[in-house]
Amino acid sequence: MSARIRASFARQSMMATLGAELVHVGDGTVTVEAPILPLALQQHGYGHAALTFAIGDTAAGYAALTVLPDEAEVLTIEMKINLLRPCAGERLIARGRVVKPGRRLVVVTAAVSALRHGTETEIALLQGTMIPT
Repeated sequence: MSARIRASFARQSMMATLGAELVHVGDGTVTVEAPILPLALQQHGYGHAALTFAIGDTAAGYAALTVLPDEAEVLTIEMKINLLRPCAGERLIARGRVVKPGRRLVVVTAAVSALRHGTETEIALLQGTMIPT
């Protein structure tokens, strides 16, 4: 399972552009980390919400993929994000997990934290639905 997930993640040019890494793959869980690079800042100097969404969605999607058959792929069909605090720090950590697996739909969530001076602060929560393809 882990090799398949890692190979798929390696094909994502968006994640490569953001410097994101797949740091954990488990049964129904995935963790993705990314530095908050100068290319991903908004006008106030915080990490852009698009960066937060991108790694949260990716972590949640790969969490869904871990509970599906080897030949399956997934697509996000809807994803909601609550931005709790500004994205301030050196690095983002997105922990995706499956809430409810299914053959037709997989409900997922992701919590995104910012790492700043060694302290993690939760900055966003995502919840969504993935569809196996």
